[in-house]
Amino acid sequence: MSSSSSPVSSHPLSAYGWDDGWAAAFAPCAARGLLPGRVVRVDRGQCDVVTAAGTVRADTEFVVPRDPMKVVCTGDWAAVDPEGGDPRYVRTLLPRRTAFVRSTSSKRSEGQVLAANVDHAIVAVSLAAELDLARVERFLALAWESGAQPLVVLTKADVVPDATGLSYLVQDVETTAPGVPVLPVSALTGAGLDTVAAVVAHGTSVLLGQSGAGKSTLANALLGEDVMDVRATRDADGKGRHTTTTRNLLVLPGGGVLIDTPGLRGVGLWDAGTGVGQVFSEIEELAERCRFHDCAHGSEPGCAVLAAIEAGALPERRLESYRKLVRENQWIVAKTDARLRAEIRRDWKRKGAQGRAAMEAKRGRLR
Repeated sequence: MSSSSSPVSSHPLSAYGWDDGWAAAFAPCAARGLLPGRVVRVDRGQCDVVTAAGTVRADTEFVVPRDPMKVVCTGDWAAVDPEGGDPRYVRTLLPRRTAFVRSTSSKRSEGQVLAANVDHAIVAVSLAAELDLARVERFLALAWESGAQPLVVLTKADVVPDATGLSYLVQDVETTAPGVPVLPVSALTGAGLDTVAAVVAHGTSVLLGQSGAGKSTLANALLGEDVMDVRATRDADGKGRHTTTTRNLLVLPGGGVLIDTPGLRGVGLWDAGTGVGQVFSEIEELAERCRFHDCAHGSEPGCAVLAAIEAGALPERRLESYRKLVRENQWIVAKTDARLRAEIRRDWKRKGAQGRAAMEAKRGRLR
């Protein structure tokens, strides 16, 4: 039987991403008389869930786990009560395929899921403000770690006066984002929108970026209508106020679904070691050629990373950013991993002893 005539492809939820895999995962819930649906919005203990019969308001009381990583999130596939219940409840969530997670701003070591079951993570970066490449790297580390395919969209490309200048900006970001498509886009002129629309037409995409990055304007352009509220950005720094206050899942007219998110001021890493390695893949490849397998790329002899910097093949800024994100990620993981905390302490003591020994040797030579 062809996919076009399969029961799943003709399912009322197929536009939201329902497929054979979700149908199989939901089978035990179906046996209990529950209905499948996708969470399109979460708000203070309740959520909007789109089902075959339409969108219903459901209470999340029965899925409030101790683990904050398992709370109901936009993009989740849920099992909800059938019609007749008042209130209706989300009884359980289907296991997530992917999840975009950042660390919370609280002092406790907790992760916050921003979007679930995402195929594409679109990082929106405004060209109306100075490029913050370190922030782009941070977003990409989380995107790679989520399991989604990252895409960097340079919004407001119409503010760049000439094609040469735009080309240089794209190249700067491409250097920061190895293996990631970088697309300049203007919602004002429509330039680049077709390419982005072609990417998001398949699967679920989440739109990420700082406030004022042009996410809502881009979302409206992809939706073909003004669904998301947009406010003018400040001329001084290109930043805007948070116009999107909740994460909303919306069906795109050309296919696929889009999750728009509020502007993110803090983008803390959350157990994103693999993602950091992916963002800085050229450094990790160089590190394999270092003389010492535990080379810190500081002053060790035979360091291939430092040699690449000296030769001009690797920007020093990239190494500094890599070190910062690796340290940050280690600290986040160490908060919940006693073994790793002990390893970090031992490493500090070892490096401290090496430093003291080097200073003593230097003093001895000067006497």
